[in-house]
Amino acid sequence: MPWSVVFMVLGIVLITAIARVSKEKYRAMGRTGEQHALPAEAIASREEIRQLKERIAVLERVITDNHGSADLSRQIEELRDR
Repeated sequence: MPWSVVFMVLGIVLITAIARVSKEKYRAMGRTGEQHALPAEAIASREEIRQLKERIAVLERVITDNHGSADLSRQIEELRDR
């Protein structure tokens, strides 16, 4: 086997190895960068969800109270008519 073929194969293997290491290095850097951003986004999302749940609870209470008072008013009117 001529030496030029051996050097060519070794060069291809070396280039492939360096490319894989670089790819994993940049992937790992991307993951750590995303991990720092995710908790802040998660905290903001949780806060927004908490606020929305509070608003829903208030709306449910208002709807229930209005329905109850309307129903109560109707029942009072029915009693007056008797």
